[in-house]
Amino acid sequence: MSANPAPGFAKRPDHRIALKPAAARVRVMFKGKLVADSAGAVFMEEGSYPAVYYFPRRDVRMELLERTEHHTYCPFKGQASYYSLKGGPENAVWSYEQPYDEVMAIRELVAFYPEKVDSIAVG
Repeated sequence: MSANPAPGFAKRPDHRIALKPAAARVRVMFKGKLVADSAGAVFMEEGSYPAVYYFPRRDVRMELLERTEHHTYCPFKGQASYYSLKGGPENAVWSYEQPYDEVMAIRELVAFYPEKVDSIAVG
């Protein structure tokens, strides 16, 4: 039995989250600046939600981000913390710093809302 299981799966065992290494290099641009550039991103598919790329912090220019006080909760992933892009939109980036066991592969990685950055390019 896991130490930190996601309660969402107990209520909805049919809910699926698929995590796998991104098959290509993934880059995020904002205001002409390269914010993230990774060959080690994690690709997440979750039900009917749009697919998301999660980036290791070492591949993200964290100095371009500011932590906010905003948090959200997902019963399948846990509590998300947020960052704003300096000089840009608030809460544009999120991270699960202590996710549930089933999605531990995204621990401390960051993801970007596509509509809050200029582009997320794959390949």
